Amino acid sequence: MPTVFFTRVRSLVLFGALVGLVYPVLAATLKPGFTETIIATGLSNPTAMAFAPDGRLFVCKQTGQLRVIENNQLLSTPFLTVTVDSSGERGLLGVAFDPNFQTNNHVYVYYTATSPTIHNRISRFTANGNVAVAGSETVLMDLPTLSSATNHNGGAMHFGLDGMLYVAVGDNAAGSNSQTLANPLGKILRINRDGTIPASNPFYNQTTGISRAIWALGLRNPFTFSIEPTSGRMFINDVGQNTWEEINEGAAGANYGWPTAEGTSSNPSFVNPVYAYSHGGSPVQGCAITGGAFYAGLPAQFPAEYVGDYFFADYCTGWINQLDTSSGVVVSTFASGISSPVDLAVGPEGSLYYLARGSTGVVVRVDFTGSQAPAITAHPASRTVSVGQPASFTVGASGAPPLSYQWQRNGVAIAGATSTTYTLPSATLADSGAQFRAVVSNGSGSATSNPATLTVVANQPPVPTIVTPASGALYSAGTALNFSGSASDPESGAVPAANFTWRIDFHHDAHTHPFYPSTSGITSGSVVIPAVGHTETTVFYRVHLTVVDGAGQSASTFRDIQPRVVTMTLAAHPSGASLTLDGQPVVAPRTFSSVVGVQRVIGAVSPVTVGNKTYDFTGWSDGGAQTHTITTPAANQTITATYQRRKGRG
Repeated sequence: MPTVFFTRVRSLVLFGALVGLVYPVLAATLKPGFTETIIATGLSNPTAMAFAPDGRLFVCKQTGQLRVIENNQLLSTPFLTVTVDSSGERGLLGVAFDPNFQTNNHVYVYYTATSPTIHNRISRFTANGNVAVAGSETVLMDLPTLSSATNHNGGAMHFGLDGMLYVAVGDNAAGSNSQTLANPLGKILRINRDGTIPASNPFYNQTTGISRAIWALGLRNPFTFSIEPTSGRMFINDVGQNTWEEINEGAAGANYGWPTAEGTSSNPSFVNPVYAYSHGGSPVQGCAITGGAFYAGLPAQFPAEYVGDYFFADYCTGWINQLDTSSGVVVSTFASGISSPVDLAVGPEGSLYYLARGSTGVVVRVDFTGSQAPAITAHPASRTVSVGQPASFTVGASGAPPLSYQWQRNGVAIAGATSTTYTLPSATLADSGAQFRAVVSNGSGSATSNPATLTVVANQPPVPTIVTPASGALYSAGTALNFSGSASDPESGAVPAANFTWRIDFHHDAHTHPFYPSTSGITSGSVVIPAVGHTETTVFYRVHLTVVDGAGQSASTFRDIQPRVVTMTLAAHPSGASLTLDGQPVVAPRTFSSVVGVQRVIGAVSPVTVGNKTYDFTGWSDGGAQTHTITTPAANQTITATYQRRKGRG
C-alpha cells in the first residue's frame, strides 16, 4: 500500500472530538453532468466488492463478513462469515463469481486463514439465496504461511474470458518473493475453477506444487486488477513503495520488475507499465493505486467518449482518474474528494460504483444525468449533543460549479452560513428540536436538502484517558506495544470496560494502515510491533480510545508513539562498490536511517567493477552471508563489505 489500505490524513470523513460530532461522508467532486448516490453505509473496514451476475453487489469486510446489497439495500444478514486474521492488511480481501453462477451458485473468496498457521486462502462456497450453504466451503488453495509482516497480501480475484480464475497475491513485504518461482507471492496466479492448476500456465514445467499456478511475476502488492469484459485485456494495479504507482498490462509469463524496478525500467527483461504516476499531492499524483474498472461490455449509461476507458483510484489523494486505453494517457480527473477509495466496479446498468473505507465504509453509485443543476448527494445527518457543545451539519452536492450554499434553521436563512458545513457553536436546551437544512444553487437551478434535527441533552460525555503508552514514548520494532486507559463520566463515575473500544493505526508518511482492529470490552491490551514490512522512518503508531457512557454519549482520544531511529552505513572496500539494500541497488558508502528492531536485507554484488578494476566479494564485517538479514541495532552502526581485486587483467 503504500500498501493497500492507506489513508491520506486529509480524509474527508471527519471525527468530532466532542460528543455527537461524527460527520457524514462528504460528497465527491465530480465532472459536470454526473451525480452520485450513497447506496450503503456502515460497512466498517471494507476491502473489495463485486457484482453477482444477477445484479446483487457483494462487499467484503476485512473482519471476515461478506455482505449483500440487493435493490440498493444493505441486507442485515451476512452472506457468510469466515474466521480471519484481520491485523494490518490481512482479512477477507477478495470475492468473485463463477461464470456459471446462475446454475452452480459458486462464490469464491480470498481471505487470511488462522489455522493451522496464518496464511492466505482461496475458497469456494455455494450460495442459497442471500446466504452461503452451511458447510459448503471448499478450500481450493492454501498459500504459504505468512511472515510477521501484515501488509502486502493482494487479494483481488476475477475470472478471465478463458474461464480461469486469476488471483493477485502480494509479496508479504519481502521483495525477494516477487522474483522467485519457488513461491506464489508477488504474483498473479491462474487456476481452474476447482483449484487445480492448468498445464497451459507459463511456468508449469519449471516449477512444482502451487508455484505452477504462477501466471505473471515481479509484483509488490497488486491489491486490485480488472479484466475488460469483451477483449479479456487485464490491467493490474500494483501499489508502489516510495516513488511510482503502476498500471501493468497482464500477460502470461510477464515480469514487472519488482523489487529491482519500480515504474519504467530500461531492463528488457521487465514489462513496463501501461501507465505510472508518481507520489505527491497533485491531481495526477498519489501514493497507493487501489480500485480499477474498465468502462466496457455493458449498457453505456455514460456518454460514448467514456466507453473503453479505464477508471482507477488512489487511496491517499482520494481521486478517481480516467485513462484513455487507446492512447495510454490520462484524460482527466473524473472525481476527487473521496475518503479512501479501495475498489471500483461498473454495475449492470452502466453506472460506476466506488467503495470507500472512510470512517464507516460506504458504497456510492455515480450516474450521468446530463444536468448542470445541483443535486444533493449527502443530506445532513441529525445530531445529538450535550449542552454547551458545538453541533455541525454537512451537506454534499454535485452540479456545475460554482455552487453556492445557504443554511436554514426552521426554514429561515442563517446569516453567514454559506459553506458546505454549518456549526452551531454552543448548543442550549432551547436549541433542541431545531431543524437545519441547506439550499444549494448554481446558474442552472437549486436543490434543498432534507432537514436534520438537533437534539440537545443535559448529560455530559465521558472523559477518556490513555495511560499507556505514556506521552512521548518511543518504540522499537519486534517489541510489545502495551496500551491501557481509564474513563470517567460526570454523571455516573467510572466507565466500565464493556464501554471501551480501542484501535491502533500505523501511520506511514501522510497515510495510514490499519494495525490493530477496533476491539471492545477491554481497558488494556498488548500487540507486538512487527519487525518486517515497512523500512521507512517516517512512521508512527496512533492508539485510539473511544468510550461510551450509560446514556449513549461517546468521546474519543488518541496518543502517538514514535519510533527509535538510528543511522546505519553500508561501506565497502573498495569504496564505490555496488551493494543492495532491501533488494534495491545502492553504491557504497550508503548511509540511511532505520527504525530500531526493523529487519533489513543487505547484499554484496560480486563480481563488481570499480574504476575499471574487477573485485570479488570476500565477506561482511558482521560475518553474514553475501546476502543476509540484519536487525537494526539500538545504536548507530557501520557494516562493511570487503572485496579482493582479481589478479591479472581487470
